[in-house]
Amino acid sequence: MKKLWLFLCILLLPLNVMAYSDYIYLGGNTLGIEIECDGVLVVGFYQIDGKYNKGNPRLKVGDYITEVNGVSVNSLTKLTEEIEKYTSIGNVELTYKRDKKEYTTKLDLINENGVFKTGLYVKDSITGIGTLTYIDPETNIYGALGHEIIESNSKKLVEIKSGNIFRNSIESIDKSRVGYAGSKNAKYFYNTVYGSILKNTTHGIFGIYSKGLNNLELVKVAKKNEVKIGNAKIYTVLDGENVEEFDINIKSINATSDTKNITFEITDKELLEKTGGVIQGMSGSPIMQNDKIVGVVTHVIIDNPVSGYGLFITTMLEEGER
Repeated sequence: MKKLWLFLCILLLPLNVMAYSDYIYLGGNTLGIEIECDGVLVVGFYQIDGKYNKGNPRLKVGDYITEVNGVSVNSLTKLTEEIEKYTSIGNVELTYKRDKKEYTTKLDLINENGVFKTGLYVKDSITGIGTLTYIDPETNIYGALGHEIIESNSKKLVEIKSGNIFRNSIESIDKSRVGYAGSKNAKYFYNTVYGSILKNTTHGIFGIYSKGLNNLELVKVAKKNEVKIGNAKIYTVLDGENVEEFDINIKSINATSDTKNITFEITDKELLEKTGGVIQGMSGSPIMQNDKIVGVVTHVIIDNPVSGYGLFITTMLEEGER
């Protein structure tokens, strides 16, 4: 009887603990990123007759408006359309989400010189650029960025209704300097979609890659204990859509951190000349060492932009498979 019980327990163990592939397609490609928010996001307030209109109870930056008088709204157009139905009444009831909990509030519609105003700054989508890290050849799951997308005003993780990654081309570079993170500046090609965005997490954005996989390089995945202090390379785009490799030096490894496993400095003179260090848009650039992918660039160290942080590739892969 004991043997039978043991056998049943073994069968019940999860079989997909390490579901990602041992070899993955290497990224480095530049991406356009567009996310439709799960609701209309409140990003700020403006004064009307010297006062802020925040509803009662008070709306906050980072709240997601999901309904107007019981009607679902997921875009600025729909929000405006529903609010305009109630200007003669002078207020609406908004349903909104905050920290995954739902609330309601009354919001006055204030007539200022014949124009009804809400006092709210809102948005329904987020657009930006980043770098593709990998594509799993078995599932076509991709990972990019290596960190979450945060709305700049609320400083909160953006909740996704839907989204796409698409083609872009780097047109110019704003260089980093001490106290300032530079950036890649890109031209967007919205109609050339590469894949969907299904998840926005602290370890990156993930979805299904739908573009062709021709001419991509398969590389072996390094385990956490294979990452070593010393020379490595990052793959990223600085001009157009051309992926290049650049030299870095891994200075320290922190296996206990959830997001900052690798500390590195850029040693490549060409890269430093062009960028001044780690820049925005470089997030997601894969880190290679000893012919294996070991990690992904995630953050610049703002007081020393020659240096940055990286995440273990295995952590990113595990997140992508959840």
